[in-house]
Amino acid sequence: MGQEQLRRRRSAEESDPPVLPAWASALGQHALAAAPVLVGCTLTDRSGVVLRITEVEAYGAAGTILDPASHAFRGPRQANAAMFGPPGTAYVYRSYGIHLCLNIVCGPIGHGGGVLVRAGEVAAGEELVRARRHGRRPLASGPGNVGAALSVSLADNGTSVFGGGPLLLQSPDGMSRVADLRSGPRIGISRAVDLPWRFWDGGSSAVSPYRPTPRPRKHRA
Repeated sequence: MGQEQLRRRRSAEESDPPVLPAWASALGQHALAAAPVLVGCTLTDRSGVVLRITEVEAYGAAGTILDPASHAFRGPRQANAAMFGPPGTAYVYRSYGIHLCLNIVCGPIGHGGGVLVRAGEVAAGEELVRARRHGRRPLASGPGNVGAALSVSLADNGTSVFGGGPLLLQSPDGMSRVADLRSGPRIGISRAVDLPWRFWDGGSSAVSPYRPTPRPRKHRA
């Protein structure tokens, strides 16, 4: 999608802004506000696999705090155009040329923010997920494993997770409830490594193991 196409798409979306479910109103703010709300929610694919989200990471500016680790940091491009779409859009990208990772776009149209789904518990369709993962474990711990568990494809990029697309995002009883919500630094990034923008369910075993980002060694003069 070129710059002119992106401009036209934004114009059309702004004239018909998306209506979010009441429980998901935080998605219309920015990723940092939305991320804690998404822990405990479920994603359902067209095959009936249900994944309860246990871990997420927020990416994108929040107020005066900039986020150089975000794909949207340098503005819209063809590869990240979905991040500048309406809240509730799926942003799918390929990591290391292998894994497909799923993000849920947050913030006003044109803002450029999203929440990476890092891990989840399989609540339904475990047999199918095992087949998709070729028997490997963990089933859905780590963003690449989440993508495989839900059979995410690049064709899902830019679709809505609130209906009409291959994935459906829902909150149990209309509200996400996690008794032990924790936060800490994000994983696998080289910039803004200290921001505590990763959120997870402390009561779940389906969470990525934290590995601190190696810091460059200081050489003595």
